[in-house]
Amino acid sequence: MSKSYTYDDAGVNRKQRVESKRHLDILQETYRQSVFGSVLRLPYGNIFPVGQDRYLDLVVEGVGTKVLIAQLVQKYDTIGIDAVAMAVNDVIRSGARPLAVVDNIHAQESNPVLVKDWLAGVVVGAVESGCPVTGGEIGDVAEIINGLSQNVGFDLVVASVGAVNKADVITGEGIKPGDSIIGFASSGLHSNGITLVRKILFKQWGGKYDPLDIPEGLDREVGLEALEPTKIYVKPLLELASKVKVKAAVHITGDAYTKFNNLTRASPGIGFKFDNFHPQPIFALLQRTAAELGYSLSDEEMFKTFNMGWGFGVIVDRLDLDEVIRVLDSAKVAFGVIGEVTDRQTVEVLYNCKRMVLA
Repeated sequence: MSKSYTYDDAGVNRKQRVESKRHLDILQETYRQSVFGSVLRLPYGNIFPVGQDRYLDLVVEGVGTKVLIAQLVQKYDTIGIDAVAMAVNDVIRSGARPLAVVDNIHAQESNPVLVKDWLAGVVVGAVESGCPVTGGEIGDVAEIINGLSQNVGFDLVVASVGAVNKADVITGEGIKPGDSIIGFASSGLHSNGITLVRKILFKQWGGKYDPLDIPEGLDREVGLEALEPTKIYVKPLLELASKVKVKAAVHITGDAYTKFNNLTRASPGIGFKFDNFHPQPIFALLQRTAAELGYSLSDEEMFKTFNMGWGFGVIVDRLDLDEVIRVLDSAKVAFGVIGEVTDRQTVEVLYNCKRMVLA
């Protein structure tokens, strides 16, 4: 009988992460330091006032162990896109428009060829987000950062700041049963669950494939498929929010669909049902390869870890659905109605003719 394989088995202790995040409450002691008034608490982070009825949203994000796949494949010119995407996609959850990004790269050594590639991706992501790169830092920290074999090790972090008027803040309030959930298509894995991906797919970490292998179901090397950059949703989200009341915006990243539970803080008594999924082939490859290695990677674990084809979600009143479709069609973004809000106070997923309730 195959052994169940989870994110915990890959080395990411979910329970410990939850316990650690409880300590974030200590940050509330700083909220009164805001010069212009109270920090506004939202389901996903907080924004702070910078004048009369105007807020800034400041986010810092990284790409985690996806940098290890970049090292393995020796392809470095897209990882910066991921770093920018992770930051700006978080900023827009509040309705804020990204104003600028800055990068921070820690590396074994600031190799000029690699620095050029790292920054090339940051520039692509910033242009797509419509904001400048106003600064950054590259630190040589060989005693902290290790590489793979002869490849230079590095870590890449990006911060972004955005602005939003008080009247335009996406608060997560007012969500009710029957509201529609719209998904923006992902490009694949994005930058989450990569520790699990590495240990199932790549021989370097105990998995099955060399990075240049092309497994059945893929049309290119598995290393390149895993490196596909994270989608940036700034333009379609802001365009939609300018035309339709967006009740909530969710960046579907770590913890995947369980993240929707955060919205119950602002709108208690609700739940979510998802029933429209067409994940990219790499997700099926993960489950199939796990089985070939003697593991069982369940559908439940997939939906608690990965985006499964939708990288961003918005919640709107179902009476606005026709207008939402019109706006997003014009924005030329791949999207779909992926579910609805319920009154069952659970996150329910219908997939492969099976109903799952995500803890």
